[in-house]
Amino acid sequence: MAKGAATDQQAAWSDMAGGRWRMITLAALGGALEYFDFIIFGIFAQSMAAAFFPAGDRLALTLALAVFAIGYLARPIGGMISSHFGDRYGRKRVFVVTLALMSACTFGIGLLPTYASWGIAATLMLVLLRLGQGLCIGGELPGAITFVVESAGRRPGLACGMVFALVNAGVLLAAFVNLCLTAWLSPAAMLDHGWRIAFAIGGMLGLVSMIFRRSLEETSTFLRFRHAAVRQPVRDVLRTRWRAILLGCAVVAPTAGFNGLLFAHMPAYLGQVIAYDRQAVAGAMNLALLLMSFSLLTASWWADRIPARHLLMGSSVALLFGAPVTYVLLARGDANLMLVLPLFAIAAAGANGSFAYLIAGLFPPQLRFSGVALSLNISFTLLSGLGPLCANALIDATGWRAAPALILSTVALVGLGASIALAGRDLRGDAPPGA
Repeated sequence: MAKGAATDQQAAWSDMAGGRWRMITLAALGGALEYFDFIIFGIFAQSMAAAFFPAGDRLALTLALAVFAIGYLARPIGGMISSHFGDRYGRKRVFVVTLALMSACTFGIGLLPTYASWGIAATLMLVLLRLGQGLCIGGELPGAITFVVESAGRRPGLACGMVFALVNAGVLLAAFVNLCLTAWLSPAAMLDHGWRIAFAIGGMLGLVSMIFRRSLEETSTFLRFRHAAVRQPVRDVLRTRWRAILLGCAVVAPTAGFNGLLFAHMPAYLGQVIAYDRQAVAGAMNLALLLMSFSLLTASWWADRIPARHLLMGSSVALLFGAPVTYVLLARGDANLMLVLPLFAIAAAGANGSFAYLIAGLFPPQLRFSGVALSLNISFTLLSGLGPLCANALIDATGWRAAPALILSTVALVGLGASIALAGRDLRGDAPPGA
């Protein structure tokens, strides 16, 4: 038995080696750089508020977060467009196009004149470019999940973990760029042009990644099922797999809610609402993101060995009880950020390391891109996109600085329900549509 298990493990790692591993890495790397481009808007929310809204407007940060949310609102539309072509004509083409457009939008934001120069026209252009980013990212991650699940052979859980470990690396890179810029530039210089440097870096890295991504090969699963491609995959998955979409949204909920508040809201929340030192916040965020990547990769390794829903259940319970404690500690204003934020990030590892594998298994190959895109983008739009805005609104309405914990406890309950609903469900995703 032991010898057979060892042989099987060696075969699994061999399955992930060579060209297959290279394809998975390239697919995930594009997602990392697109997320760098997408998330720097949230990290530099205070600078964006100063640049594109009237000076002295006390609602400027809230308005900037609303523009951040607009990018998420565009994600379901972008996901439906991308998945239509991805399920009909192949995953690779979508990869190249979305990355090119994302890079162009990021460059455009970095070059925009400010409100002081162009007035409301600058704000409107910012909204349009942010919409463009949302349309692109709406197809990027669903495409990456679909691609790696179909390319990973015996280790789909680990492959999905690689995608999100590298996506987190993109967020970590954005946080590192922020740390470097805040160390090198004065607060006035950051408001004036520091944020433009970050957008320029993102645009250039995205273009380089696009060049490498062109060498990807189409997945064997798509080629095998290409003859069964349907004319309207989005319509068909909504008609025949709507229950799976609802379950997929619930599976994604803890990750979407947690990541939206940690990546996009936490830096501005700690710096502006609670008044922690900005360099201390940046350093703690970097450490939290680094540990989050390693912990979710560990969780994804387990997702191929135990029922992945157990990982989702564990994180849901941890966030249900841990989020209120964490936010109460942070709201006091004297918490050890280098301890609290990393532990908070590790609590979400089970959900972050399993959700992609779980939702990919809910749909058959000919509808997989569309089903994953709808599940992922609906949850991320509602929870990651609107989460920071709702967190600010809750604080303003209640006067309680730990109010964002209510959002995380709610999504944790949803995730717990989803993990229970997955019990006994076949997640191979190879049943015919409508089954």
